[in-house]
Amino acid sequence: MHALTTWILAGVAAFGLATATLATPERGMTGTFASIDGGTLALEDWRGQPVLVVNTASKCGFTDQYAGLQALYDAYRDRGLIVLAVPSDDFNQELEDAAAVKAFCDLNYGLDLPMTDITHVRGADAHEFYARVRSETGWQPAWNFNKILIAPDGTVAGTWGSTTRPASQVLRRAIESALR
Repeated sequence: MHALTTWILAGVAAFGLATATLATPERGMTGTFASIDGGTLALEDWRGQPVLVVNTASKCGFTDQYAGLQALYDAYRDRGLIVLAVPSDDFNQELEDAAAVKAFCDLNYGLDLPMTDITHVRGADAHEFYARVRSETGWQPAWNFNKILIAPDGTVAGTWGSTTRPASQVLRRAIESALR
C-alpha cells in the first residue's frame, strides 16, 4: 500500500496538482516581494485570500497572457482573488529594468494588478517564496507564465505551466474552489 500511495502522490505532483503547506494556517503566507511601484508587497497582507502568483516576462511568446491575468483579476478581485505578477529574467526574456517592465505593461495591457520588481524564480538565487514552493512541493517554474495558486489557508492549491491560459476552465475551477 505504501508503494501505491507514493506512486499516486508522485503522479499527482507531476501534473502540478499537489497540495503543500507553505506556512502554518496560524501564520498564513509569509514573505515579501519588492514592488514594481517601490516599497514591498507582503504576502501576509493577503492572508485569507487566494493568491495566483505568475512569473512573467515582457518578451515571451506567452506575454499576451497579461491580458488574461488582468481579466481574471477584474472578474474575481471583488470576491478576494489577488493576481500577483512576478516579472523575471530567469529565461532571458525580460526587459532591462523594472521601469521598462512597468511602462510596457501599462502601455500594452493597462495592468493594475500587483506586480513585483524583476525577481529570480528558480535556481540558487530564487526568491524565498519560490524556494519554499520548490522545497515543499518539488515544483518550480519551467518557463515564463507558470502559475501557482495559493489557497486562503496558505497551501499550494495547484500549479500550472505556461500553456494553461488564464481563461482556462481548469484554472477558473481552482480559483472558484479557493474562493468558497
